[in-house]
Amino acid sequence: MTDIKQAKILIIATDGFEETELTVPQAKLSEAGATVTVAAPKSRQSESTIRAWDKTDWGKDISVDTNLESVDPSAYDALVLPGGQINPDKLRLEPKAIEIIRSFLTSGKVVAAICHGPWLLIEAGAAKGRDLTSFPSIKTDVINAGGKWHDKEVVTDQGIVTSRKPDDLDAFCKKIIEEIGEGSHGERQLAA
Repeated sequence: MTDIKQAKILIIATDGFEETELTVPQAKLSEAGATVTVAAPKSRQSESTIRAWDKTDWGKDISVDTNLESVDPSAYDALVLPGGQINPDKLRLEPKAIEIIRSFLTSGKVVAAICHGPWLLIEAGAAKGRDLTSFPSIKTDVINAGGKWHDKEVVTDQGIVTSRKPDDLDAFCKKIIEEIGEGSHGERQLAA
């Protein structure tokens, strides 16, 4: 079991993440006592920030704490993957991002993805046979990857937490905290 006040949580994102899907978990998990670190690939436009997408246009810039290349997954208790259409599409082309996600998944740590974030779970081989949700437009992608898609605000399967959209953020954050409190969810098998 991990007390949320002792938890270290990694958020991976790049330019084009849906603003509230990063800022709300960052704030709520920090308010609960966790230490939250934002990591981004070096390939983005700015070394120190990433730019949000806010519903229909570019949003604000968010500070980045570290580069993906410097991340040691063993130093963290959980991983959060914000959505937006642009962010996960860019990240699934970053080998280091997929390597980190796979490390969290195989070690049994909490992995939470919202909106289009489950594209990263698919890329990492984590969808097959799992109960998941996502933004409705990628429902077919989840199903084609072998996932069992559910139209619910939050779905959990062996410590993998997924939600559909910004309206689900309260349930998403609450479930992340609950799953961290449960500790390791055991080794998970991933598709090749």
